[in-house]
This record gives sequence, structure tokens and C-alpha cells, in this order.
Amino acid sequence: MTEPVFKRPELEDKEIISSYFEKAPSRSCERTFVNVYLWSRHYRVKYAVIEDALVFKSEDHGLAFAYPAGEPENIKKALDFLMEYSREKGHPFALYNVTPEMFAQLDQWYPDRFAVEYNRDYADYVYESEKLATLGGKKLHGKRNHINKFKNLYPDWTYEPLNDDNVEDCFQMALKWRNQNGCEEDPEKNAEMCVTLNSLRLYKELGLKGGVLKIGERIVAFTVGEPLSPDTFVVHIEKAFPDVEGAYPMINQQFVQHECMDYTYVNREEDTGAEGLRKAKLSYRPAFLEEKGVVREKE
Repeated sequence: MTEPVFKRPELEDKEIISSYFEKAPSRSCERTFVNVYLWSRHYRVKYAVIEDALVFKSEDHGLAFAYPAGEPENIKKALDFLMEYSREKGHPFALYNVTPEMFAQLDQWYPDRFAVEYNRDYADYVYESEKLATLGGKKLHGKRNHINKFKNLYPDWTYEPLNDDNVEDCFQMALKWRNQNGCEEDPEKNAEMCVTLNSLRLYKELGLKGGVLKIGERIVAFTVGEPLSPDTFVVHIEKAFPDVEGAYPMINQQFVQHECMDYTYVNREEDTGAEGLRKAKLSYRPAFLEEKGVVREKE
């Protein structure tokens, strides 16, 4: 078999990678060029086009592939190729970041041959935009209280979209946030901060939308995201100073109101098993969790 050439995603690959994701829309936060480009520096993921389908390869824990993206018949051909490729390399065939929809497709083609194991830590939280924007109902009254308190404490607050005039100040705010939150000692936090800074630096090239929350002239929170599928917007990054009471719920609500109302859902990504983050994400009452798992052949 011909050895495919896997390479690290670069900015000039945006068009080709995005075109394959568009052929197989998914609500999983990994299925955007921005995510694979910014995180491939940390996770050393490479891609190739195989049988006219997009394939990502990871060798972090043995050999594994993301579920291919493309037209169904090409996805099937790519899967057959990858099974043979894994066998030749002496590795068991494995797929990661597989959603229930992807697994259903796989199971249809290869009935009862594969098993999927979902990992709760990597499930994306998906919310109804309308609910995040209005925070209506009894269950979200606590969030409304936080926002009202913020507005009372800081009557000179303003919201504005991320633009060339405020992006440098967001960058400086992110550096302060990093110093306050012990990112240097924590490799995961540090990686996430690199992704944050690069997404600000390249927000135009990457086609990202952002929102900025100010008190007077001082930036206290910002957020960055992009359309993920025809009905879903994904928020990749959200940073607020924790000592500014209500800044997190405020930037969350303002950004949805200004940038996400053309979409039914907002994906706010996973909690990676962090207890505080899980509690915070659940408190917003997700519409559903977008599960993702690892697929292996049954014994």
C-alpha cells in the first residue's frame, strides 16, 4: 500500500481542512480547522487526505485516528485503508473523538465488529442559544442574579466585538490572567494559554469572532468562537478576572446575544474532568452532551 504523507496543519491548510469538515458536519468541537490547527502544536496531531477523506493521526498513546471527514463513500474507503495501515504497522486499529452519529455510521458498515467507549470527561456541553441569551426560568435565576449584581456594581460596563482596536488589550489581559492562575506550573493550563494567545494573535486569519467586556476602559473578560455546523456555534475560549464578580456570566450572555443568535445551539466544549468546571458547565443546564469516545475492534 502507498504510504500516506501526514503533515502538521498549517495556516495555508485552512481551506482544504475546512472543506472536508463541511462535507461531514458535526457538533463536536474538534471538527473545526481552528481547533486542530491551534492544538496540533500541543498534541502533535498530523493530517493527510486518504481516499478523498480527511484523516488525523495521533501517536501520543500508540497509533490512533480521528474519524475521517468527507463524503460517506470516501469515509468508508478511508476506514478500510486505515485498518490495513494499522495492521501493517503492527498496531490494533483505533479511532478517537468518535460521536454517536459517527459510530452509528461505522456500525452500519461493519455490523457488530467494533465497540465504542465514551469518556465523560471529553463530552461537549451543548446549550440552546435562546436559553443562554435570556437565562429565563427558575433553574437559571442564580445566573440572572449574578448578572444584575454585575450591572449594579459596574454601571460603566460596555460590550464590544473583538477588533483591531482592542485585541492587543485582550492579549495583555490574558497575560495577567495567566500570572494570576498558576499556568506556569500546569502543562495543560499552559498549553491552553498558548492556544488563547494564538487565537487572539491570528483571530482574523482564523476567521474567529470575539466579544470583549469592559468596565470603563479596562478589559475584564473576553471570549472567542466560530460557527461549527449549520445550527451550532462553538465557544473555544472564555477568560474573565475571577475577582470581578459576575464577569463570567456577563461575557457569556453578552457574547451569545451579540454573536450566536443565528444558531440554535452553542457548544461550550468539555470539562476535561475538572470538578469546578463541570459544576459550572452543568449549572447552565445543557440541552445535551455531545459524547465522544474511542473505538476499537471487539475481541
